[in-house]
Amino acid sequence: MTSEKFTFIKTDKKIIKLYFDTIAVIVGLGNYVQIITVDNTKYTYYKSLKELIDVLPKEFMRVHNSSIVNLTNIDSIEDNHIIAKGNKITIGKTYKECLNTALDKFML
Repeated sequence: MTSEKFTFIKTDKKIIKLYFDTIAVIVGLGNYVQIITVDNTKYTYYKSLKELIDVLPKEFMRVHNSSIVNLTNIDSIEDNHIIAKGNKITIGKTYKECLNTALDKFML
């Protein structure tokens, strides 16, 4: 799945085509996740964050116990928060070093 540009998800009794580059943030809700797109559309999907992070493309990174962010859609990082297309996500202490290492690859 990781070499594809899109996936299909089943939500609200529909199957929806979702392009990876349109996903801003994925927030864990127990056994469900809420996928938030760059235009702030929200989809609830029955999968755990742990299951999802293993099949998402490399642009996606877990930054908190309850959050995955698409690195390509990060607008800014302020203190311990990521701003991704209007969504403010807290960076967990255990994920901060790994995030900094990933972001170093993109620094000028």
